[in-house]
Amino acid sequence: MARSPLTLAASVTSALPRVGVVGVGALTEGSTGRYDAAVADLDDGRRVVVRVPADASAAPELAAEARALRALTPGVRGLLPFRAPELLGEAGLGDSRVVVVDFLPGYRVDAAHLPAGRGAATSLGAALAALHALPHSIVKGEGLPARTPPQVRADVTRLIDRAVATRRLPVSLAHRWHRAVDSDDLWRFESAVVLGGAGAASFLFEDLDGVPTVTGLLEWHGLSIGDPATDLQWLASAPDAADDVYTAYVAGSGRAPDARTRERARLYAELEFAKWLVHGHDADRDDIVADAVELLESLANGVAGDDIVSDAALGVDDAIALLERTPGPVAQIVDTSMHTDAYDPEELAQWVADDQSDTRDTADVVPDAAPHPSDDVSTAPIALPVRSAAPFGSPTTTDGESGRDAAAEAERASEAALRRWRAD
Repeated sequence: MARSPLTLAASVTSALPRVGVVGVGALTEGSTGRYDAAVADLDDGRRVVVRVPADASAAPELAAEARALRALTPGVRGLLPFRAPELLGEAGLGDSRVVVVDFLPGYRVDAAHLPAGRGAATSLGAALAALHALPHSIVKGEGLPARTPPQVRADVTRLIDRAVATRRLPVSLAHRWHRAVDSDDLWRFESAVVLGGAGAASFLFEDLDGVPTVTGLLEWHGLSIGDPATDLQWLASAPDAADDVYTAYVAGSGRAPDARTRERARLYAELEFAKWLVHGHDADRDDIVADAVELLESLANGVAGDDIVSDAALGVDDAIALLERTPGPVAQIVDTSMHTDAYDPEELAQWVADDQSDTRDTADVVPDAAPHPSDDVSTAPIALPVRSAAPFGSPTTTDGESGRDAAAEAERASEAALRRWRAD
C-alpha cells in the first residue's frame, strides 16, 4: 500500500530534527511507481521532497541516488550549468529508508515532445556535454562504479548471451547484436562521467527570457564512469530534436568527436528489450517473458535488413560540419511535466500495436558457456525510452503503407518496453 503524504511528512522531522513541517502535498499522479513521494513545506521557508522505496527492489536505487548526491560537492556543482538536488537528510521508516532533498522548480518534457531548434533541444545537449566533462575523480573518490570500454563491451556481451540462453530471443536480433559487439570500431570511445541512462524527462526546464532552458537534473542514481552513449540512447524517441540535441552536445564537448556514439546509443536502446526478457526469465514471470518476446518480435520486424554499425560513420570533417549547423527557431514546447515518481500501467496499452505478429523467431541455441554470474549487467532499466529503430536523425523511409506500419509498430513497442519498468 502506498504511504500517504502525511506519513511521509512525519518522517521529515526524523531526518531534519530541528525543523517543523507546515504543509504537505502529494508528488505523484496517483498511480503505482517505484517510490512513494511527497513535497513538504518547512517552517524555515524551505520546500523539500521526501521519497521512500515503494518496495524492496527500489531500495538500492534510492541508496545509490543518495550516495551520488553526496559526491556532488559545492565545487562540483559549480561546474554544472544546472542544479542538482541537495541531500538534506535520511531517516528510517519501518524497514525502509527515507531520503529528503530540496525541491527543484521546473517542468519536464518527454523526449517524444521535445521540439527541434534552439531552446530545449540545444540546452539538453549542452547540459549533457557539461556533465560528461566532469573530472573522473568525482566518481572515483566516492567509490562509485567505473567501467572501461573493454568492460562495457564485455557487459553487453554477457547480457546478449543471457538473453539467448532464455531461448526466446529472435535469432535475427541475436545476430544483429553480436555483429555490433564484434565490431572493434564501435568500442573505441573515451570513458566519461555519465548518468547511466537517464532520459530527457530526468531534466527540469524553466523559461529564461522566453527560452526553455535546462535548470535542474533529478535522477542521479546511475552516476558512474562509463560510455557517454548510454546517456544519449533516448534520442531514439526524440525524432524532431535528436539532431539538434546531438549538435549542441558535440559543440559543448571538450573531447574528440566519437564517430560511433549514436550507433552505440542505438544498441543500448535496443538492449532494453533484452533486459526486460532476462528480468522476466530470472523472476520466473511468464507474463513479463511473453510481453518481452512480443516486443522483441516487433523490434526484429522493424529493423529487418538493417545493421547497427553503418559502413560510414561520422568522421572529423563531418563533426566539424555538425558544429557549424545552426538550429532553426524555437518550436512550440509541450509541457509534459510529470512531477512524479509514479507511472500508470494502463497508459502502456496505447503504445502496443493492435495486431502483433504471432510468428516467433526464437533462438534455439544455448551459449557454449553459462551466462556470467556477474551483476555488472543488471536487469534494472537504463530508464530511457526507445521510440524508433531507425538511425538517430535519419528521415523515416517508407516503401508503401506496410513500411510505415512496421516502423510505427516498432516505435510503439519500444516506448512500451521502457515504460513497463516503472509499472512492474
